[in-house]
Amino acid sequence: MSSWLGGIGSGLGQSLGQVGGSLSTFTGQISNFTKDILLESAEEVDATSELQVSNSRLHELETLYATQKSEYERLRRINSELEEKLEAAEIQVKQQSVEYRTLLQQKEVEISHLKARQSGLQDEVQKLQHSAQASASPSSSAAVLPVTTAATTTTSSSFLHRSSAVHQGFHGDEVDLSDVLWSQQEINRLSNEVHRLESEVAHWRRVAQASKPGVDGNGDQGEVLKMQRMIKELREEMAREVDEHQHELTALQDAQRQKMAEISKRHREELAEYEERIEELEEQLQTEGGNVVQKSTTVQDSAKLQELQSTIETLQEEAELQRKQHRDLLASLEEAEQQKAKLEREKEEATAENTELLQNYSRLQKSVNELQARVQEQEGKSMLKAQHDSEIQTLKKALAGAEKEMARLRTLSESSHTEEVEHADILELNTIIDTLRKEKEDVEREKLALVERLTLAEERHKAGESESAVELSQEVSDLQSQLHQREQALKQANLDIETLSAELEELDKQNQEATQHLIAVKEQLSLQKTQADAEKASLQSDLNSSLDQRQTLQLELEAQGEKLSQSAFSLNELHMTKQQLESTLKELREKLCKSQDMGKELRQESSDLKRALQERDTELTALRKKLSHSGEKGNELEEHRKELETRDKEIQDLRTELTEVKKSYEKAVSEDFELKIENRKLKEESTQALEKIDSLEKQIQDGQASISRMSLEKDTRIEAWKLEKSQLESELNQTEKRLSDQAKQYQQTIDELTRARSMDASALQTEHERMVKLNQEKDLTIAELRREMEQMVSDHKDTSEMLDITVAGQNQLTELLQEKDTFAETLKAQAAETQQELEYKISGATKECDSLRRSVEEKDKQLGAMKEENSHLKEEIDRLRDQQSRPQLLSEPRTLDIITELETEVNQLKAARDQLEEEVQSLRRLSEEHQTTALQSQRSLQVLQSELEQARTRHEQSSLNYERLITAKDEEIAQLQSEVEGLSTQGQSQIQSVEILQEDKTQSLNGENGNEKHDFSKVEIDKLVKGIKEKETEINQLNEKNLSLTKQLDQLVVSQNELGKLSQMVLQKDLEIQALHARVSGGHGQDVMFLQQQLQAYAVEREQVLAVLNEKTRENSQLRSDYHRIMDIVAAKEAALLKLQQENQRLSTMSDPSGSQEMFRETIQNLSRIIREKDIEIDALTQKCQTLVSVLQTSGAGDSVSGGSGGVSSNQFEELLQERDNLKQQVKKMEEWKQQVITTVRNMQHESAQLQEELLKLQGQVCADSDCSSKLSVDYSRLIQSYEQKEKKLGFLSQELAQVQQTISQLSSTKDVLLGKLGSVKQSPEASAPMGIQAFAPPNLKGAAPPGQDESLHQEFQTMQRVLAEKESMIRTLQENNHRLSNSASLSESDQRSHAEQLKQAREKQESLQRSLREKDLLIKTKGDQLSQVSESLRNRENDNEVLKQAVTNLKERALILELDVKKLKEENEAIAGKAREKETEFRALQETNMQVSLLLREREFQFSAVNEKASAMEKMLKDKEQGKSGELNQLLNEVRSMQEKAVLFQQERDQVMMALKQKQMETTALQSELQHTRDKEQRLKQEVERLRNHLLEIEDSYTREALAAEDREGELRRRVALLDERLTSSSNAVESASQQASLQVESLQEQLNGAVRQRDEALIQLRAAQDQVNQYAVSLSNLQMVLEQFQQEEKAMYSAELEKHKREKGEWRTKAENLQDQAAALQINLDEANAALESASRLTDQLDLKEEQIEDLKKQVDVRQEMLEEAQRKLMNLLNSTEGKVDKVLMKNLYLGYFHTPRNKRCEVLRLMGNVLGLDRDEITELLQEEGKSGMTGWVSSWLGGRAVQSVPNTPQRPTHAQNLNSSFSEMFVKFLEVESTPALPAPKLPVYDIKPLSAPPPGRSTASTPASGVSGSGKRTGDSNPFLAPRSAAVPLLNPAGAGSTAGTGGHLLMKPISDALPTFTPVPVSAEASGGAVLKDLLKQ
Repeated sequence: MSSWLGGIGSGLGQSLGQVGGSLSTFTGQISNFTKDILLESAEEVDATSELQVSNSRLHELETLYATQKSEYERLRRINSELEEKLEAAEIQVKQQSVEYRTLLQQKEVEISHLKARQSGLQDEVQKLQHSAQASASPSSSAAVLPVTTAATTTTSSSFLHRSSAVHQGFHGDEVDLSDVLWSQQEINRLSNEVHRLESEVAHWRRVAQASKPGVDGNGDQGEVLKMQRMIKELREEMAREVDEHQHELTALQDAQRQKMAEISKRHREELAEYEERIEELEEQLQTEGGNVVQKSTTVQDSAKLQELQSTIETLQEEAELQRKQHRDLLASLEEAEQQKAKLEREKEEATAENTELLQNYSRLQKSVNELQARVQEQEGKSMLKAQHDSEIQTLKKALAGAEKEMARLRTLSESSHTEEVEHADILELNTIIDTLRKEKEDVEREKLALVERLTLAEERHKAGESESAVELSQEVSDLQSQLHQREQALKQANLDIETLSAELEELDKQNQEATQHLIAVKEQLSLQKTQADAEKASLQSDLNSSLDQRQTLQLELEAQGEKLSQSAFSLNELHMTKQQLESTLKELREKLCKSQDMGKELRQESSDLKRALQERDTELTALRKKLSHSGEKGNELEEHRKELETRDKEIQDLRTELTEVKKSYEKAVSEDFELKIENRKLKEESTQALEKIDSLEKQIQDGQASISRMSLEKDTRIEAWKLEKSQLESELNQTEKRLSDQAKQYQQTIDELTRARSMDASALQTEHERMVKLNQEKDLTIAELRREMEQMVSDHKDTSEMLDITVAGQNQLTELLQEKDTFAETLKAQAAETQQELEYKISGATKECDSLRRSVEEKDKQLGAMKEENSHLKEEIDRLRDQQSRPQLLSEPRTLDIITELETEVNQLKAARDQLEEEVQSLRRLSEEHQTTALQSQRSLQVLQSELEQARTRHEQSSLNYERLITAKDEEIAQLQSEVEGLSTQGQSQIQSVEILQEDKTQSLNGENGNEKHDFSKVEIDKLVKGIKEKETEINQLNEKNLSLTKQLDQLVVSQNELGKLSQMVLQKDLEIQALHARVSGGHGQDVMFLQQQLQAYAVEREQVLAVLNEKTRENSQLRSDYHRIMDIVAAKEAALLKLQQENQRLSTMSDPSGSQEMFRETIQNLSRIIREKDIEIDALTQKCQTLVSVLQTSGAGDSVSGGSGGVSSNQFEELLQERDNLKQQVKKMEEWKQQVITTVRNMQHESAQLQEELLKLQGQVCADSDCSSKLSVDYSRLIQSYEQKEKKLGFLSQELAQVQQTISQLSSTKDVLLGKLGSVKQSPEASAPMGIQAFAPPNLKGAAPPGQDESLHQEFQTMQRVLAEKESMIRTLQENNHRLSNSASLSESDQRSHAEQLKQAREKQESLQRSLREKDLLIKTKGDQLSQVSESLRNRENDNEVLKQAVTNLKERALILELDVKKLKEENEAIAGKAREKETEFRALQETNMQVSLLLREREFQFSAVNEKASAMEKMLKDKEQGKSGELNQLLNEVRSMQEKAVLFQQERDQVMMALKQKQMETTALQSELQHTRDKEQRLKQEVERLRNHLLEIEDSYTREALAAEDREGELRRRVALLDERLTSSSNAVESASQQASLQVESLQEQLNGAVRQRDEALIQLRAAQDQVNQYAVSLSNLQMVLEQFQQEEKAMYSAELEKHKREKGEWRTKAENLQDQAAALQINLDEANAALESASRLTDQLDLKEEQIEDLKKQVDVRQEMLEEAQRKLMNLLNSTEGKVDKVLMKNLYLGYFHTPRNKRCEVLRLMGNVLGLDRDEITELLQEEGKSGMTGWVSSWLGGRAVQSVPNTPQRPTHAQNLNSSFSEMFVKFLEVESTPALPAPKLPVYDIKPLSAPPPGRSTASTPASGVSGSGKRTGDSNPFLAPRSAAVPLLNPAGAGSTAGTGGHLLMKPISDALPTFTPVPVSAEASGGAVLKDLLKQ
């Protein structure tokens, strides 16, 4: 802010400094002038010399005044610019201040929120403090609360300190964005304090939670009151801060004002200083001018002269530069004149060519007229027929050639309009004219010959009158007939000539058109050349001038431009970029619409630019003259320079406008090119779509071929699968046998388990567990095997069903493929037809679009012309209004008439313009509608493509599904083959078991034999019966599951996969039944098996056919629905195209009256009525104006008579002006109302079109619904037919079943017969016979029989044998599973019963099959119902989609309405902007008047100052010359008065001159405007004259053409009459036939006329009906509009209510969200603290756990070591108990020997040592030593040896409780010593610091172990100095190493923890004397 304001201030300072400098120079010169006058009056007294000097000074002052005026104007401009910039800057400052105030308000709101939050938090703090104080003890409260108060006080103090610190440095000089920054800092600080308070609240909450609620709270009320006071103080401080914010804002504003005031003061002071300097300089100059005679010149004067010379040189340089510019301008003008001359030459050449063409045309007309005259002359003279025939033939040939040439000329004229073609046409016309002249000459010759013959005939007639009158009469009749014939031939010739002349006229017309086109092209080219040359010249001159001006202007404007651009324009650009972006968006949209208009307005602007250039040329010539006159004066040079600058600016503006026009033209061209490219793209896309459709058709054909191949492959595979079916049945039998074997094995294991009971208990238990596990495993394996069995069975059934389905699908696939082929062909044909129709319609639409575009372009051209005329008329009206506004005394009344005429013309032109604009808008709408239709057609094509792609994808999916099924079947076949191969190997080994089982089954069925085998078979049969029952239960469960699945499937959408699964389940059941049936019927023959297989195949095929039929019907229905949908779309597009064509016809004709046109007409009539009323009012006003003018003239003439009339007329004039203003306002209101009416009419049109589209959509929906219903009915009928066909097939199948049963019964009867025969034969069986023949031997073989019987029996036997062989072969083939039936012949009755049972079972199975078929039919019906439901749901969704589409269309309509409203608002904004511009012009005018008034005031002020100065001078003079003469005083006073009067006169003259100059300037401006108007009028008149000339020429041409056409018609009619006469004379029959033909033709024509009349009547009826419909539509539209308005109002109310609700809810939610955010923040803080505490607690717990673990480990170690210690102490005690009562012999020996070996001087020491060893006290040792000294050796030794019996007894060991000094033995010390010396120095075990803990108390019973150190120290020796040999046990060998010992502190641990072998070596004890030293003892020990 500060930098920006500083930049503005500095820029203003510089600019105002310049202004002040110029003003100060001006004022200084005036003051100097007054001083000079006073000095001259004081010095000189002569009046003449004073007058001369004053005149010269006046001239100088005038020149100076002119220069200062120019400078003043320049500075005024700069000042105005700076003021504008200042205003912009102030506006920006205001905007920014508003923004900052809004920001401050927001921040204050935030501060208030934060304060509220702070107060709430403080309340919570107080509450928590209360709770804490009440809960805690008084001591704790005393300990806690002062801290909190201190904290709060510190926070408050810190708060206050911060706020005060912030406030201290606010009111500085440099005020930028400090207020905003401070508020932001304040907000941040408050937010931080809020967080801090929240943390305190959390702390107090924790305290409250930790402490229990107490009752006492009276002692803390003082602190509560303190906290409340603190809160109040904080609130007061916050209020103060808010007040300070506001004060700072006001201070900012005051500071800005003060700065502005200071800047203005500084500026004024600088102005005053500059004025003083100027005055000083002028005084110095005057002194130099007055004292020229004096030679003393200072250095300053020379410097000033140099400055003046430099200024003169700069002025001369500027003059030279201006001269150069003048020369350049003269050169450019000369070039322009040369180009003008060239254009004039080209124009003259074009006019010369036109004149030549006109001359040729006149010559041709003359020649034609001459030909016509000659032909008319020849009508009466010509008489010969042959010559005329030849002439006619030649003329016909010429006609044919002329027609050919005409055709060629037409083609040439159409192809190219060049000059060569025109010359060729002229040459061809000349040749035709020459041929015609030649023919004329021939005719003239023939005429002459005929005249001669006539003369000869007359002479002969005269000569031969006497000879024969009869011959004369005959000759006369012959001549008359010849004359008639020749007259007819002449008439024909005339007709031919007339036709030729007509053709010549047509050729002339074409030639004229070509010449006109050439002329127009030349004119356009010349105009373009002139424009280009003028533009080049202007650009070159502009470049030169701009380069010269840049150098001059850069020096002047660098300082100002840089600073102002840095300060003001930066913000302007920032704020204006947004507006520019928005305006660019709007302008881009408008430019798209205006590009065509701009392309048309280019020519107008170029013509205006030419005019402007011509005006500039004239002005330049005038300026040259002025320059030639004013070359001497430098002041006029400056004025001229300024004018040149203004002109250069205007030229630059024109150049920029030209560039903009060029850019707009280029944009229009580029847009047209883009439209062409888009059309090409659309064409290419249509071709691509056609190619895609062809490729799709090819793909469909390929798919059909692949499907046919697949069907063939399926047939082959089905045949293979049939063969594998029997193998699978055998495999099933084998699996059943395996299961029976496994059951036997399981029984054996159970028996073994029962036997194993006699074993031991443990073994039995283990074996029992093992056997239970095995049993479970076996059960699991059994269950798995059963599952595998069931899976095998289901797989087998699935495979069989799939085989049946694939077999059954053949016929239907072929049929459906044929149907698909036919359907695809029909679809192809229909698609091709629809594509052709679409292409045709698209082509028609494109043609119509082209025609509409042409019409739009023509209308745009007309609009451009109308706009030009309108603009010219507006200019004239404005000029005339200006003339009216000036009260001229000599105004003519004609001007009012002209004004009225012009206003009427303007109104007419406005009406025409409105009509043309309406037509243009309608054409634009049509073009937009055509574009929408094209887009819709493209969309329909895209929809068709997408549908074809969907069909293709469906086809591919179906083919993929088929391939997947085939691959799955192939895999299943391969698996089954592998299984068959594996089973075939096992089958051979299991045939015998199968035979045994079958035999057992047959025996169980008979129930006759009671053996063990039969019992075993019964058990197995019972098992099988149980298995069958279980299977039946499983089947029932599966049926129930199937029912549940079917229910679920009914709930779900039907899918093909689930249908296939259901059908597979049903087929599995069928296959199970068939398998059982096959097993039952296994005992029959091959025929039965074959028939059963055929039955199964038929059933499977039927089911497959049904399934495939269902799928294909579904696909067919889908395809048909797609086809119908496509046809509906095509029909909708056709309807839309027809509608568009009808609308195009309606709009193109615009003659058919419709509802909308009637509405338009009514509105136009209303507007025209209003305009007429306004015209009447304007006429009345013009009359009033005329009367007023006349009154004014009379008043002006009679001013001398009466002075009051002038006042009345002026009042009336003011009233009239007021009335005129009111009328203008009314006219504006009416125009606005008119625009509103037009917009409402347009909206109604839009809504009518939208409603029509909605009606068409509804009709299309109704058609689609009807089509869907028809499709459903067709599908239902087809389903019924298919159901009837299925029932018929079932009947056929039942008949076939009956036949099969009959064949089975026949076979059974034959079998019974055969079995009976076999039984009769086999009564005497023979076991020894190897063959089957011997088994059937007769029973009478044993007895004696006669040989004849034997032979007969033998023959019978042989026959029977043959029969039996055949039957056996049949039986073996039929009974593959029952081989034992041949042996058991006696069981025939049981077989019959079994056959009967099998037949019953077969019938039951047939019934079950029929039931299953019925169930399947019911399923099919249910699926069909579900399909219908699904289709209905789809229709409902489609209806919903359509409703949504309607909603979308409604929204689009609303968007269009909003766009129209936006356009209206834009127009209103433009109108407001125009008003603002007008007000700106008025404001500028007022500013100019204000400046004039201020100038007058300044002049008066200068006069006043001059008078004051003169008065002061006079007073001084009086004071100085009081003692002088009174006469001189009087003279001086008189002179002063005279000079004052002269000065007043001069000032008055100067004012008069200034006023005259201003009047002259106004007159010159008025004259220039009038000159421009006159030039415009002249140009318009020239254009009108040219237009009238062209119109007259066209009228003359039309008149001549009509006259020629009339003559041609007359000639044709005459020719026709002559031909009819000839026909009548030649043959009456031909006339009759012709009359008959004519009558027939007339009848046919009458019939055609009648048909045309009927068609016309029908068309009129249709028109009336359409008009009625349109009226109805209009009524319905109005109703709908009312309903729409009501609906919109209701919607608005609803929306407003909902908006209010949403706002309320939003506020509530916001408050809730803020509360929740606060709560969440508090909870988050609590959570963070709790988490931190938990983390610290977890860490502590981890550490505690570690420490506890370590403690437990240490305790364990301590326990272990204590146990070790106890054991060691036990061993030590044992050792002590064993060793203390004893004395080591070795030790005693050593002591004894040591004593005697030592010298006597040192024996005392050995004795002391021995006493220490033996545990004697010092006193005792001293006593012994004294006794030794007394008695010597013998006494001590004798006593010691003599008393051995007593001493040898061991003393009781001193307990550690009794003796605490010396406890250890020498052996132990020695052992320790040897240990220390022998063991290597081990590294000390490093334990952590926290593991080393001192033992608090010794263990029980070992208190002495811890006390030896103290005892030793108490005895006078330190433990470190004690000898280990002299120390007791516990001191010498401590069990624990104490801390205070002198041993190694690093080595810790117990000595007894070491192994016993190391700690206690087996050394023999060494006896040592008490006197011996430790060293001697050690030496002795080492010696040993």
